[in-house]
Amino acid sequence: MPDDIPTSKRRRGAALDQAIVRAAADELLAAGYVNFNMDRVARRAGTNKNALYRRWPSRAALAFAAYGHLAAEQFTPPDTGNLREDILTIMRGANRHWASPLGAVLRGLLAGIPNDPEVRAQVQARGAEGGAELFLPVLKRAVARGEARPEALRPRVAGVALALLRHEYFMRGAPEVPDAVLMEIVDEVYLPLVRAPGPVRS
Repeated sequence: MPDDIPTSKRRRGAALDQAIVRAAADELLAAGYVNFNMDRVARRAGTNKNALYRRWPSRAALAFAAYGHLAAEQFTPPDTGNLREDILTIMRGANRHWASPLGAVLRGLLAGIPNDPEVRAQVQARGAEGGAELFLPVLKRAVARGEARPEALRPRVAGVALALLRHEYFMRGAPEVPDAVLMEIVDEVYLPLVRAPGPVRS
């Protein structure tokens, strides 16, 4: 990486927060988590390292914030009007994401769990929801249509499909799973769990 990364004029508050997260995202994509460097992030953001640590207590905390920023840029909740199609769309998008360069960043973060207490703490802090934020907008609309049960809006329930998909990645040792497996997760586990009682829907 070149040593002459330009710095910006001094910013404060939300503007500086956004600049740091954007700089951290760029650093994460360029270097991965193993080589993620707070000094270089500070230089990219045009600030100093103390400003980073005042906002994020650890390198891992900032890296996860940066990853979340990148992931949010790529995700728009589907709205097909059909719960099964919406959930399959999310699952297929997650499958593509895991195999993408950004997915490689996430795999690098998760690889640190056994040996990096900071990474482990960040994963545990996010573990209760388990990706529920991807599914909740879709489920809220499905509940309003009478297609899903209100209990489906609990984070641990909403995130079950993604938890099962992660299990497939780890068991298979590959960054992508067959589409047939996605449909099994959705049709045999997730929909029976979240759907409202009533006639079977297509």
